[in-house]
Amino acid sequence: MLPSKPSVESVGSPAFWQHRGLLACLLYPVSLFFAALTELRLLLYRLGFLSAQHVPVPVIVIGNLTVGGTGKTPLILHLVTMLRERGMHPGIVSRGYRGSAKRVLEVTADSSPMVVGDEPLLLARRSQSPVFVGRDRVRAAQALLSRYPACNVILSDDGLQHYRLARDVEIAVFDQRGTMNGWQLPAGPLREPISRLRRVDAVVFNSVAAPQGDFPETDSALRGVLPAPTFGRPVFAMRLEGLSFYLLGQKQITCRAENFLGKQVHAVAGIGSPQRFFDHLQAMGLVFEPHPFADHHDYQREELNLSGDAILTTEKDAVKFTRLNLTLPVWVLPVTANVSPDLVAFILEKLNGCPST
Repeated sequence: MLPSKPSVESVGSPAFWQHRGLLACLLYPVSLFFAALTELRLLLYRLGFLSAQHVPVPVIVIGNLTVGGTGKTPLILHLVTMLRERGMHPGIVSRGYRGSAKRVLEVTADSSPMVVGDEPLLLARRSQSPVFVGRDRVRAAQALLSRYPACNVILSDDGLQHYRLARDVEIAVFDQRGTMNGWQLPAGPLREPISRLRRVDAVVFNSVAAPQGDFPETDSALRGVLPAPTFGRPVFAMRLEGLSFYLLGQKQITCRAENFLGKQVHAVAGIGSPQRFFDHLQAMGLVFEPHPFADHHDYQREELNLSGDAILTTEKDAVKFTRLNLTLPVWVLPVTANVSPDLVAFILEKLNGCPST
């Protein structure tokens, strides 16, 4: 008997995080305790009982205040490409979330997603930059620099709360879900209070329409447009673009959305917001049956034993599909981030000590 297919609403963030309803209110006292622990940890860093460690090159942290994916991986790939075009040699460190690695490891194109995690593996395959994983990002960064001494800037994936690694630039990423009910765990999705945005250098909004093409400079003008406050931080808009699919295991074989018209197609996504992937496919004119799963889902063959013509999925999910030996052909949609205005120019201005324009 096949497991029942979850609904879109049942994956990603819990439904009660969307509102300050009864369950969220019942959990709110626990959130206060969680918030106190967070503040205590920050106080220990400020007082010097805990210390952040520097590495010899600038560190750019890309993270989010909320639990779950917001589009950090395509943003990191964008930053790596843009930094390389400006003559930099970037490297990437990550925790390797949901991977089994207990020590610092270099991620290669042949690494197992079960060991290093799905996102680091995708970064290694797409970025053409060294990628190291480790629960201790300081040691991961040190290992990367030892192995690749030409690296002159490090991007830390999902490292906003990993204060032991000193950072030069902090970027917080949100998607269309924003801060939801605005409360901290477990009553809401926030890892830290929303006021933490006062200390970041920039805020990136994924898949949020900018008014009249550009973002106003003040929070008051942004109110009602963006799904989270910005506290006067510079704001950047990110769009994920992708039009062509490739066949899993055979990247040279590609097709477009029109190839699936009139066919029985399944869309599978185990990312922070599966609906974001489904919306992308709908915008391409596709009709499909959605199969949402939780972020970083460990797929089993029986879950995807589907009848029809094809399975469409994300690159992040696809790194875990090869071992499943599925009967239907799997087509993968790679996406690239388009960020406006120029985020890399802003970062380099910060690193070089110049005022941003």
